Amino acid sequence: MSKLEKYKNDFKDNKIPETMKATVLSGVGFENIAVKKVPVPEPGPKQLLARVDAAGVCTSILKIIQLGADHKYLNGWDPVKWPIILGDEGSLTIVKVGNKLEGKYSIGKRYGIQPAVDLGPINHLERYNNNGKGMEKTAIGYTLSGLLAEYILIQEEVMEGNCLIPLPDDNIPYFAVSMAEPISCVISAQSRNVHIYKDSPQSSRYAKLGIKENGVCIIVGAGAMGLIHIELAMRFRPRVLIVNDILEERLSWVNRVLGPKAEKKGIKLITVTPDKIYDLLTDITDGKMADDIILPVGIKKVQQEAFEWLGFGGVINLFGGLPIGDSILNIDNIKVHYEEIKVAGSSGGDPGDYIETLEAIKNNDIDAGNYVAAVGSIDDAVKVLHMIKNNQIQGKAILYPHSRQMDLKMVNNWDKEKENKFLEENLEN
Repeated sequence: MSKLEKYKNDFKDNKIPETMKATVLSGVGFENIAVKKVPVPEPGPKQLLARVDAAGVCTSILKIIQLGADHKYLNGWDPVKWPIILGDEGSLTIVKVGNKLEGKYSIGKRYGIQPAVDLGPINHLERYNNNGKGMEKTAIGYTLSGLLAEYILIQEEVMEGNCLIPLPDDNIPYFAVSMAEPISCVISAQSRNVHIYKDSPQSSRYAKLGIKENGVCIIVGAGAMGLIHIELAMRFRPRVLIVNDILEERLSWVNRVLGPKAEKKGIKLITVTPDKIYDLLTDITDGKMADDIILPVGIKKVQQEAFEWLGFGGVINLFGGLPIGDSILNIDNIKVHYEEIKVAGSSGGDPGDYIETLEAIKNNDIDAGNYVAAVGSIDDAVKVLHMIKNNQIQGKAILYPHSRQMDLKMVNNWDKEKENKFLEENLEN
């Protein structure tokens, strides 16, 4: 049995170590984050222990590092007193089951996890402000054990919040499951677009969720999340899909990587720089303008200008957030009243979005490997966070906690074959 086959399939002699590597925050600021050895947690009667097979490094971690106990999901939990293990994106395999969960969960079974848990805290109530009263959410990688570690304790909050998600296909690669959380945010956002239909002048109106089929959709910004929006927008089969970005190299990537998929689906994919979009849109639509506009960019001027590109009954989706104190946009009442435009927004996904994402990955509606920019070991976690802070990485870094220590490797794309080769060469045991 090869090293990788043993890792994936042989749990008969599964020996769980006493300690593990984990990315730990023990205060506010980057000086208080480190990858260190900590005890492997012992699951309680209603808890699970899972091996982390792959983990993504999320931009949202920067807010935890900056705010510490003041972050709303920490709600007074002081990482100086009670250090937290970071990481909210990952792929899991169950390795130990609490005695009250035996028969319900099996060792060796793979799962994904939705990190935003719609449930207040159950454990360690004394660590929160007001003993956690009034809290409606907890989160993986905040006060619940995180995924940037070799193992993760799956606590009662996760199970009761229905956030431990079995895979629809065990052949989904580890990295793709790790990508499910950021992809689920896009799935969630696109389902917020609502269009009104009438089959005939005398029929009743009805609504459909999602980007308008056979319509004109614009994605503004081809950054990391914008690219995911582009590929997932193709599920709705718009007639025209326009990608607007200031950087020519990003537009070239869109044409090269996503162009063939659009062509196969019969979608006209057009890439354009901001200075040319209004005239292009006017010409393509005979002045009717866009049915859907999605704004992954958090730039106020860009978001404001995009309202001018919206046609009758169109939806503008403000996916990118604006900074507190400078978040007010002007909306023309006439466009709302007479042109029936709509404004949508969302913040993150839920278990249903996560399940839909895993199905989308399984069905090749999205190739998660398109958005992997780097791979490495858990030892690279702090380095990647610095890179994210300094805008030095475009795409997702996937870390394999059970691989040997190595230099972070930059990649153009990633797939199951490459992942298997990487693990066969680099697994420690």
